[in-house]
Amino acid sequence: MSDTTIDPGWQQPSFLAAGSDHVGAGDDADQTPSGRPGCDQAPVRSETGTSIGTPRSLLIVDVETTGTDPRRDRCVELGALLFSVPDRAVLCQVSALFPVQQNAAEFVNRISPASTRRKQPRQEALRMFAAMARQADAAVAHNAAFDSGWFGVEPLPALDLPWICTCEAMVWPGDLNLRSNPSLRDLALAHDIPVWAAHRALTDCVYLAQVFERCADLEQRLLEALQPRHLYRAEVSYDNRHLAKAAGFRWDPESRMWSRRLSESQRQALEFPVVRLEESSTPAE
Repeated sequence: MSDTTIDPGWQQPSFLAAGSDHVGAGDDADQTPSGRPGCDQAPVRSETGTSIGTPRSLLIVDVETTGTDPRRDRCVELGALLFSVPDRAVLCQVSALFPVQQNAAEFVNRISPASTRRKQPRQEALRMFAAMARQADAAVAHNAAFDSGWFGVEPLPALDLPWICTCEAMVWPGDLNLRSNPSLRDLALAHDIPVWAAHRALTDCVYLAQVFERCADLEQRLLEALQPRHLYRAEVSYDNRHLAKAAGFRWDPESRMWSRRLSESQRQALEFPVVRLEESSTPAE
């Protein structure tokens, strides 16, 4: 078989539910009886309603895709790191390309369709990803609303973890001089992390891991990011619309309002009134 062809037998395997692919006994030494890594005892409620403690292991993920719609487009690259919160350290990492015939986003991610069709151990990479997911307490992405939508859609398996968004959900110190919903590039540079490439999945995961390595109060920021969030409308006049924009609210021309999902602590920190709307959701939707 030419290594420029797609493996004819390749398909999405269901690794997360596979019981035969366990981690070794040594890897399970720090786990609770439920099979998850041990968490701090004080519970918090995640966006999905699950009661968990401070995450100790994070699955930092990023995807590169051929477009923006999981119903029509395809994931072309997956990158993931397993990050230890207590140690501020990357434990392991994996990345893989998935075969496509065309990539309309090649001008952004620089991933040629030909390179995705080269022979590579992508099934082994997915098994590794599944093993990493079983060790994690939460999944993390910069713009989790986008990344989370590709899991459970071929070729990626479903990911049954609470999601943390470092773009919208995490509150960064004011002395970093970051705007609300900062780009990953700006977030990295604010932490004195050089940005040498962009829009490759594993590279973007590395930037987030290096940001976390520099966060002395990471545990508190993670707990804040896991707070329930609800949709609010900003009550600002036309002349004060800059306040809503600076606070990360987005203008919806159809409903003609500035809106954003906020935790209770984020709501209390605002300098202008807001009204909670009927819809409630997680940052990952």
